[in-house]
Amino acid sequence: MADSDYSQKDFIGEQVKHEDVVTITRVRSDRVFYRQFIRDPNQAKTSGHPRWYGDKFDLKDDQTWTEPDEVHHVPFTTKKGRQLTVTISGWKQMLMRGTKNYKMNNHPFTLLQIVVRDQERNSIWKPMWLIVIGSRRDELSLVDCYQCYRQRYDMEHLFRFGKQRLLMTSYLTPDVHHEENWFKLTLLSSVNLWAARKLAVVLPRDWEQYLKTNKSIKITPSLVQRDFSRIITTLGTFAKFPKRRGFSSGRIKGYKKAPRTRHDVIKKGSKKSTENLKAP
Repeated sequence: MADSDYSQKDFIGEQVKHEDVVTITRVRSDRVFYRQFIRDPNQAKTSGHPRWYGDKFDLKDDQTWTEPDEVHHVPFTTKKGRQLTVTISGWKQMLMRGTKNYKMNNHPFTLLQIVVRDQERNSIWKPMWLIVIGSRRDELSLVDCYQCYRQRYDMEHLFRFGKQRLLMTSYLTPDVHHEENWFKLTLLSSVNLWAARKLAVVLPRDWEQYLKTNKSIKITPSLVQRDFSRIITTLGTFAKFPKRRGFSSGRIKGYKKAPRTRHDVIKKGSKKSTENLKAP
């Protein structure tokens, strides 16, 4: 699952190379797609380049939309008890424009429109558009695709908490393998916080008076981390104390380490500065 920044052909074109990967990305509401052109078998073949793209499908112009191939209505209740209905419409065999490097005409996808309505059938949010692409995309139903994309918000919260509290991006190393190992350690630490959520005790700070008065406060990962030192002391550990096994002999005399590969520095484009206009 990914947001609209990853709905471009340079990202999707790399993901479709994996047979067992199904990518679900959100797209902006001003994108233009096309129906896959299917030639009539009774029509005589003509010379020239074969036609790939069919009718235009403009997301911001409902006059170009065709009847969806599938429509599902899913009712759900919010935490505050509000009754809502999610309407999922799906158009199959859609195409996007490709480039010389990415032949997107060979990779059709399923386009989803998500509309949330209240009991009076009024739309409460703007329609959300999703792309489901991959060779095994038909194994997922429209409801499965929508529920999978909803998990992206949990991932965003994990990344935010990991960067702020679990030092996810604090370890700087030029080795990709070391960076991946550090990322796995941060994920394991988040799993430990989740496993210890029932053992944690709320420890409010002096200025957090609302935590002292509210008895049914929800235990968040931050509160579990605050009390995790006490949890560790009560549980104990099976790890043994480290023992010195001697001193390292160091590098062999005359050994020269190969220098690291120099890479070009990627700089972001400077934003145009706007002068502050003063009122006369």
